[in-house]
Amino acid sequence: MSKPVLSLIQSDLPEKWQQILSDLISEPKELLDILGLDGSEKPASLAAIDSFPMKIPRPFALRMERGNWRDPLLLQVWPASEEENQVPELVTDPLQESSFNPVPGLLHKYHGRVLLTAVPHCAIHCRYCFRRHFDYAANTPGKTGWQAALDYIKADGSIEEVILSGGDPLAASDKYLDWLLGELEAVPHVTSIRFHTRLPVVVPQRVTPKLRRLLQRSRVRTTIVVHCNHGRELDSEVTRALSTLATDGHTLLNQSVLLRDINNNPPSLVELSRRLFSAHVLPYYLHLPDRVAGTSHFQVSEEEGCRLIAELEELLPGYLIPRLVREEPGAAHKTRIL
Repeated sequence: MSKPVLSLIQSDLPEKWQQILSDLISEPKELLDILGLDGSEKPASLAAIDSFPMKIPRPFALRMERGNWRDPLLLQVWPASEEENQVPELVTDPLQESSFNPVPGLLHKYHGRVLLTAVPHCAIHCRYCFRRHFDYAANTPGKTGWQAALDYIKADGSIEEVILSGGDPLAASDKYLDWLLGELEAVPHVTSIRFHTRLPVVVPQRVTPKLRRLLQRSRVRTTIVVHCNHGRELDSEVTRALSTLATDGHTLLNQSVLLRDINNNPPSLVELSRRLFSAHVLPYYLHLPDRVAGTSHFQVSEEEGCRLIAELEELLPGYLIPRLVREEPGAAHKTRIL
């Protein structure tokens, strides 16, 4: 019996998360209109947008406070004029990732694990991004070009964990993820796959029944590291999406970046840890900002980071205090400060 016409039409429709990704806010004026802000008070940098385009999902923008230029979510994504500041110690490749890129799409910096740049795009362009200058054109080979990276993993029996990053791996289609996971799971010595993703936070609609089934059927252990910097990012829909992933048996961790005027104060960090825990996510790392060109206005010193951690130790149980770290080029692991 032929499939009903209505079912055929529904099966061809994009899912809600795909519709959101196809309709991102990419113009400063549109965001200003949504938030009721006067652009003359804090003009957007056209040069910054030209080098690193503006991309903001509407669900994320709706969590911003109208009329507030100091909103911590807005400050993460607004292309400010400070991005044009030329600071000698801030460079385009602060982690020297090009030195650890043996084949297209693969970074091998640490023993026992490699990172695949699964896709070149994100749902959101965070203005502090350390890969804002990364050569994605040369490092996202696509489904037909992954063989060199897969062969590299197969040839090195010490590689136990594959980290899927990007871009954002959950910005990929389910079909593509299913194929890539299948290829990795076929390598006997790969026992763990880790996703580094912002999608469940900025577009919680991405956590669909189809994605859940795809992740649950994996033979390897799956860890999902989300990137959330402020408690205001965690509304009820995000909390539900994260709790669902935890219920499915995945380990959920969070990485934050310590950002000036956004979360570099004890109340913000305490609220973030508590809200994460209510969503079944454990705080993992609190990164000092990478020294990437265009991010001088986000930079926080190591001394300030240490003071903040000391204050958190007086306010939170130990399991809710993230490790303060910095990533140094060429180091065999992240540098733990506290």
